[in-house]
Amino acid sequence: MENQEQLKSKLEELIQENCIQMIFSGLKNKGVVSKVKVRPILVKNQIVFQVSRYIGTKVFHENMTKQEMQKEAFRLLDSEFKQGQIWNETEFITILGNKQGNYHIVSKQQKCVRKEGDLLHNRKKRYILEEGKYIPFLEDLGVMTKDGKIVKSRYDKFKQINRFLEFIEDILPQLPKDRKLTIIDFGCGKSYLTFAMYDYLKIQNGYDIHIIGLDLKEEVIENCSKLAKKYHYEELEFLKGEIASYTGVDRVDMVVTLHACDTATDYALYKAVKWGAKVILSVPCCQHEWNQQMKSEELASLFQYGIIKERMAALLTDAMRAEYLEYCGYRTQLLEFIDMEHTPKNILIRGIYQGKSANNKKELNQIETFFHVNPTLKRLLEQERG
Repeated sequence: MENQEQLKSKLEELIQENCIQMIFSGLKNKGVVSKVKVRPILVKNQIVFQVSRYIGTKVFHENMTKQEMQKEAFRLLDSEFKQGQIWNETEFITILGNKQGNYHIVSKQQKCVRKEGDLLHNRKKRYILEEGKYIPFLEDLGVMTKDGKIVKSRYDKFKQINRFLEFIEDILPQLPKDRKLTIIDFGCGKSYLTFAMYDYLKIQNGYDIHIIGLDLKEEVIENCSKLAKKYHYEELEFLKGEIASYTGVDRVDMVVTLHACDTATDYALYKAVKWGAKVILSVPCCQHEWNQQMKSEELASLFQYGIIKERMAALLTDAMRAEYLEYCGYRTQLLEFIDMEHTPKNILIRGIYQGKSANNKKELNQIETFFHVNPTLKRLLEQERG
């Protein structure tokens, strides 16, 4: 373990002109900035560091000199974030901090070549699955052609897949590499993201994983199983079944649920909590339960507008789901999954298990009483706790 002075010295050593990228994530306390990404750029023939701060659905940029960036990196790790990741041309460094002000620094020798154009201020967006590089399963799923070009009508899907992989990239430090990991994708559908997740974790990053895709449509399961066999993805299996009744495993490390309709999301979150999953990634859909239950004399004049009540119900549902997870020991964030112009169902709930329950039971009860709701997730969790 390193102390603060040793961390400062290490950051001064690492943050040089050969640095390629930095990511700071895992909030120590609730704050407005959810994540910070840093990359070097060329401005007037001088290398500076472009700091991108993610606040809600917006990103704010600021340029810093090398010395300013060294100080800012220390401040971020000391005050705001639990972890930092730094890539340079020869190493991948992970920095994890604790409450005592000590830091665990892990360095992995890994060659990383800066690509032509990376230093440009307005460079083309870097995708984890590269545009122009042929990826066989994306062709079979109708996203890519044989020459690596993205099908024009599927470009939004390509961006969605890469956005999802960015969320996976952020939580890599939470996934151990010393044992096999079990990941469940509830309601996997055509499994664009399931295949991408397997490729990214297993093929690109060498994780020992077993991914289970679960869906109710038999035809979808058969097709996905054929593709997994075709690509020799031996630890990727697809099963027909529903979220609420699935009991095929005893331990799960990560639960993914994308667009599970209404209370199906609640059952998926409940299962994740019951298994003690380290990571939860959930994009809810069709939040009908609150819309049907909630009422309030104070807000009656607003609720007479159906579309307002519907949208308020959807936002309140997901905010409360995040708070229930906090109560169960998860550090949660609500993040934009894809742009609103593509779909209004774009909120992703990300939960990382920390083991410390939030002291929010009183506030939860007050909100439930105010809106006269008795949510499914609350009932399931109370039933589990007895």
